[in-house]
Amino acid sequence: MTDAPTRYKRILLKLSGETLLNPITHMNLDADVIRKVALQIQAVRDRGVEIALVVGGGNIYRGLSGEKHGISRSQGDYMGMLATCINSLALQASLEQIGVETRVMSAITMPRVAEPFILRRATRHLSKGRVVIFAAGTGNPFFTTDSAAALRASEIGADCLMKGTKVDGIYDKDPVEYPDAKRYDNLTYQEAISRQLKVMDTAAFSLCQENHIPIVVFDFFKQDELKRVIDGENVGTRIQE
Repeated sequence: MTDAPTRYKRILLKLSGETLLNPITHMNLDADVIRKVALQIQAVRDRGVEIALVVGGGNIYRGLSGEKHGISRSQGDYMGMLATCINSLALQASLEQIGVETRVMSAITMPRVAEPFILRRATRHLSKGRVVIFAAGTGNPFFTTDSAAALRASEIGADCLMKGTKVDGIYDKDPVEYPDAKRYDNLTYQEAISRQLKVMDTAAFSLCQENHIPIVVFDFFKQDELKRVIDGENVGTRIQE
């Protein structure tokens, strides 16, 4: 690891399940795409940053989508949690292939494939330079993986919650559909909540506000953008008091 200074010592990176999806073939889990994600994470880890991740499961299954097929919201959410476990294990495999020691910790007990989430064990892994992937959300239905990310960031004492998306920050409306959409450079938690910005849910914003954890929303797919965020450059949208 290098001793190059960074703005943050410990971060939680939230990625959607679609991050692992091939945008052309729409393959749910694409090995080449996952490897590119792993290389970005490795580059940050090698800067001496302790990094934890929460990965969504939307590339495989979304809990809300099941209701129209007769699957209850609760049952669908549990199915979505299992999808996050699949993504977490795939990312772990890719990280370990490039020499990054990684642990998957699940909120749903499954000892054959993942460690149970135990806070002291998680922080110990991080302090030893291991990447920790938190799977299965909070372990409870009716909570999004954004809420899980905010919860885990609060528990491990992360300096920042970073949400990697397909756009370069938060806009007042969909920039793909509306060319005149305005990007916000900075927002307060209350502004994000009151304007009903859909990038994260209210529970996630509130948890970060209560625990004084800034949120940075940025374009994960832009070259070296994650490293720029780690260095404290003014990229993406920053949410704080």
